[in-house]
Amino acid sequence: MKITKTKISDLIIIEPKVFSDSRGYFFEPYNKKLFQKNFCLINFVQDNESKSSRGVLRGFHFQKPPFDQAKLVRCIEGEVLDIALDLRKESKTYGEYEKVILNGENKKQFFIPRGFAHAFLVLSETAIISYKVDNVYAPDHDCGVIWSDPSLSIDWGINKTDLIISNKDKNLDFLSNLKSPF
Repeated sequence: MKITKTKISDLIIIEPKVFSDSRGYFFEPYNKKLFQKNFCLINFVQDNESKSSRGVLRGFHFQKPPFDQAKLVRCIEGEVLDIALDLRKESKTYGEYEKVILNGENKKQFFIPRGFAHAFLVLSETAIISYKVDNVYAPDHDCGVIWSDPSLSIDWGINKTDLIISNKDKNLDFLSNLKSPF
């Protein structure tokens, strides 16, 4: 496995070793022992999967403590632009983000620890995203930052008129109004 540290501490891009031959391929998307040896002790409690169409933008989402979540994100099929936004008040990179292309071909995974908001944009016709989380979903602790916050200056690489965004995500607040719980 290849591990790439990002400019934001604790955000990690993981490229698993893929064994391919004429029959297809094999790889371990997750190995608890290797993960804990290379990163941190973590207990993933739930796997989530979503399928979305081109132009669907989901996020920026996070859960407030005590239901905050770390995520290990991968794209099984298709391609997405995946972004993690640092919301840790004491971090030198508070309000900064990291972008990575995840797709079914590169098999990259993005480890997003607690204290970050997460968003992704589907770049292919459809995409299937899978992610492990280390805490259960708690709707009353759900929160977010609006994807179009001008202070973030994110280039999503797509015309805004081509985006498909839920009403919930259209009504998230700006980072400047957030009292970060992290």
